[in-house]
Amino acid sequence: MIVLGANSEISREFVELMIQKEGLKKVYLFSSNVDTLEPFGQHLKVKYGIDAGIYHYDLLELPDFDFSQLDYNLVFCASGYLGSQPDIDLSHKMDNDKILKINYSKLVLALNAISMDLIKKQTGTIIALSSVAGERGRKSNFIYGSAKAGFTAYLSGLRNYLFSHKIHVLTVKPGFMNTKMTAGLDLPKRLTISPEKAAKLIYKGYKRRKNTIYIAAIWRYIMFIIRNIPEFIFKKMSL
Repeated sequence: MIVLGANSEISREFVELMIQKEGLKKVYLFSSNVDTLEPFGQHLKVKYGIDAGIYHYDLLELPDFDFSQLDYNLVFCASGYLGSQPDIDLSHKMDNDKILKINYSKLVLALNAISMDLIKKQTGTIIALSSVAGERGRKSNFIYGSAKAGFTAYLSGLRNYLFSHKIHVLTVKPGFMNTKMTAGLDLPKRLTISPEKAAKLIYKGYKRRKNTIYIAAIWRYIMFIIRNIPEFIFKKMSL
């Protein structure tokens, strides 16, 4: 399995779940910060006897990596960057550029390269995390949300494109999660889920070959309401 964004808590939970449930033998961990990956790689070796491959992969640089050299048929993509949320400053050009590149433009190019390699194998699954933030532009995070909206649309098209090649694409739309990325935000406890529980729900969706899943299910109904608020009312709200 290839893991993009391997330093995220949900990536690590999913890797361990796949080892326990599916007997995963090979895992390739990609991150822009390999130093923090080393302890996790050592943990996998000590606990499960697995030697994890660790690779530096910075989406802001987009290295030309040859994925065909790796033995894999499953991809877990949790790359993401929240940025200066929720108080967006439109003058922060570098931060906004980083949000767009990591959550969409450079990430799309990375998954394109992986998809071309999977097409040669004529088998495989891509699990990618988007966000409920992409379902409607909101005052509090519309830069991030617009990138996630584009990424969700990309995954939908990629799923259609890869279907004839026997490659499945699962889009995951998390809501609030207790992670490093959301540290410091005042999240409602009843709507916030742990990475461990999120990993279990993703695994369930993976086994059922779902096309799109929400983490957690209540977000499907929350976003249905948000999407359907009339614009003349919505623009006056502080969401």
